[in-house]
Amino acid sequence: MRNRIADALKGYGARPYIEVRVEESYTTQLIYRGEKLEVVDKSRSLGGSVRALVDGSWGFVSFSNLEGLKRNVSLAVEEAQMVGGESFEMILSNPVVDKAIAKGGGASIVPLEAKKKILDEYNDIVLSSPRIQSSNIVYRDASSKVVFANSVGSYIEQDKPDLALRIVAIARENGEIQQSGLSMGSRGESSAIEGLQDEVKEVARRARALLDAPEVVGGEYDVILDPVLAGVFVHEAFGHLSESDFVYQNEQLRKIMVLGRRFGGEALNIVDDATIPNLRGSYKYDDEGTPSSRNYLIRNGILTGRLHSRETASRMGEHPTGNARALNYLFSPIVRMSNTFFENGDMSFDNMVADVKEGIYVKDWYGGTTSLEMFTFSGAEAYAIRDGQVEELLRGPVLTGNVFVTLGNIDAIGNDLDMNQGGGCGKWGQSPLPVSNGSPHIRIRRCVVGGK
Repeated sequence: MRNRIADALKGYGARPYIEVRVEESYTTQLIYRGEKLEVVDKSRSLGGSVRALVDGSWGFVSFSNLEGLKRNVSLAVEEAQMVGGESFEMILSNPVVDKAIAKGGGASIVPLEAKKKILDEYNDIVLSSPRIQSSNIVYRDASSKVVFANSVGSYIEQDKPDLALRIVAIARENGEIQQSGLSMGSRGESSAIEGLQDEVKEVARRARALLDAPEVVGGEYDVILDPVLAGVFVHEAFGHLSESDFVYQNEQLRKIMVLGRRFGGEALNIVDDATIPNLRGSYKYDDEGTPSSRNYLIRNGILTGRLHSRETASRMGEHPTGNARALNYLFSPIVRMSNTFFENGDMSFDNMVADVKEGIYVKDWYGGTTSLEMFTFSGAEAYAIRDGQVEELLRGPVLTGNVFVTLGNIDAIGNDLDMNQGGGCGKWGQSPLPVSNGSPHIRIRRCVVGGK
């Protein structure tokens, strides 16, 4: 492969700048809806892409046949020459030659029948539970090997295993419908989905309990978020605003996201780190061949960094952070998060609750939307807090507000950081990209909660 790519790049030198990615993937997917197993799929794909930079403009060509690689390189260069754009000096590092190979075969070597047996049991647990009308289970694992090479001499082979599972129980009674879910994931290790019988029973129990729970009364509350919902908040509401392609292209956002600006108290630290072992968003090199790194986005309450590709770093006079990622060979790399989280503080959950006279404890999430600094998130479940005690279950909490005001209103950060590896991230048609997010429990003063 290395010789084939080197031959395709002959005659171009370092200018124009050219990247080649070749990817081979093996994927398994199973989807259940109620009693029906709707999808059983095992597939293999092999393809690649060429990206060329000429005078500030990119050309991009994807392909499924390696025989025409030299011609595809030429097409990408020609495409870039035709576009025309604002020229910039691309930040390029010294050539890297390396292999980042995953240990073991992971879920890819587990027979399909064994995976189906596990999921059949979980589906039976959900559907046999009282008041449960239906279920929804989505399982996917992938084993990918990606080769990256560029015109300055880098050649990197990297394994990218991934696994994700989502289980939803849907309860119904007297025209009322409620649901509860469980999301799991791993860097391809099948053990992540084994032995979840008790967790699946709890999902069904929670869905049933929500049928009887009163709806949250809308108002302004002191709110405590669990690590799952707080992790989603930091990813969706703040993490995307730290992706520099958004910042560079949006004048309003550039005026807000000024390095050195204070957004919270001294205990507030937000990190994106692709170097942490064994998380779904981890990797050794991004899809531009840049080494991954640990990046403080907010440190001691101050905006200190953002996420970059080589291009955004070059255009903004900053440094690449190793956050250029592509869903697969059909897409160009764009700026994406990896593992994004609030760092630990020093307060226990019990002490956090004890200091709340009237508030709400919100756990997990159903969905949400963001628009620049404004956010709305639906919590999966909630509990009333009165005089320092967590009390009855509530349903229907919807949190809304301005992310920067909300960050400033965080007055307590727990010591129980937990990373959520379920789900995936979507941006510009590239979804679901493997990421993880997390947080300890956090407390937000004066948070607007919608309800009845």
